[in-house]
Amino acid sequence: MPSLSDRLKALGVKVGADDSAPAQPARKVPIEKVVPGESISTPEGEVFIVQKIFPHGHAHGRAALHLHTPLDLMAAWADEAHIANHTPEQFAFIDTETTGLAGGTGTFAFMVGAGRFEEGGFRLTQFFLRDPAEEPALLHALEEFLAPAATLVSFNGKSFDMPLLHARYISNRRAYPFSDTAHIDLLHLARRLWRDRLPDRSLGYLEEHILGAARTGEDTPGYLIPQMYFDYLRSRDASPMKGIFYHNAMDILSLAALTDHIAHLLADPLDGRVAHALDLAAIGRLNEDLGRTGQACAILTACLDHELPTDARHQVVRRLSFLHKRHGALPQALSLWWQAAADRQIYAHEELAKYYEHTEKNYSEALKWTEAALAILKMKDTPFTEKLQWEVALQHRKNRLEGKLTG
Repeated sequence: MPSLSDRLKALGVKVGADDSAPAQPARKVPIEKVVPGESISTPEGEVFIVQKIFPHGHAHGRAALHLHTPLDLMAAWADEAHIANHTPEQFAFIDTETTGLAGGTGTFAFMVGAGRFEEGGFRLTQFFLRDPAEEPALLHALEEFLAPAATLVSFNGKSFDMPLLHARYISNRRAYPFSDTAHIDLLHLARRLWRDRLPDRSLGYLEEHILGAARTGEDTPGYLIPQMYFDYLRSRDASPMKGIFYHNAMDILSLAALTDHIAHLLADPLDGRVAHALDLAAIGRLNEDLGRTGQACAILTACLDHELPTDARHQVVRRLSFLHKRHGALPQALSLWWQAAADRQIYAHEELAKYYEHTEKNYSEALKWTEAALAILKMKDTPFTEKLQWEVALQHRKNRLEGKLTG
């Protein structure tokens, strides 16, 4: 009878000592072989950096690397009025690649990309931790690079990048050097400008759909980056880091290009560069929120000359009508309320009723507009929320007006 060993051999199962070739050691490729960088000395030790200078006006999609546009409105929005007086050389653009997105004491930035305008062009510098032990040197080199900057520009940096760097400086017993540096976070401004038109306001999406810049297949998706760095620390194979350097560099270039693009849109939104009426409406709202009533009225009025989705048009008409009302331009407000009333907007009926009751003392006309609003509320297609919002107040107004007419 064949033995168990014989039967296993017949099935192709190898029995006995493994005589296959020995496992090859993991390939160790240093970062110096992957990207064109150098190790620089600091008082805290060595740190690896990659630098590249782009000429002024370098094309980044449909945009360019420069800061030619006044930043008055952007400075007002950031509540940092002095930003408007800064030269391009006083701006720095910053983005980090980190070991996690949750933050906390265990998270650190293994790469910091920063860019500044200089006389010779736009200098992009990326600081990389070959080993976490080099973090003090990275923080020192970053501080020196950003020393000329009076304003930092980031994308979600107020909530993530800068608090993380603040924690790392403190953890390394260093004073945080950017406490008094002004900061523009383009994420929040981008949400204000494009929330009604774009389904995504991430930097990568804006890069493609606003700036017209396309990334190559070399790019590494952001969600893969933390794990790839941990893999690098274990294997010391830096080959995959090339895509992360590309990813970070594109983020910095997009920050710089997007800053000037937004500044131009805000500085002169009626020059024809704003192609979408929804964007124009957003800029009008921003001007209104900043107390720039004249500009807001002009921009929102221009919106109504363009095609707008129905709900967006109703919102523009309403906002514009109340702007006119607040500043005593009643004829313009009345014109808009009549237009909105024809579109079954309840607020317009109420405003017309108030105008005829309190300004014209024409109680019968005021009652007419009030009853028209109540009739709309009784229609089957009127949302129940509108009935809850308006019915009691309108009925109260109707009773009061009837009392005035019969009293």
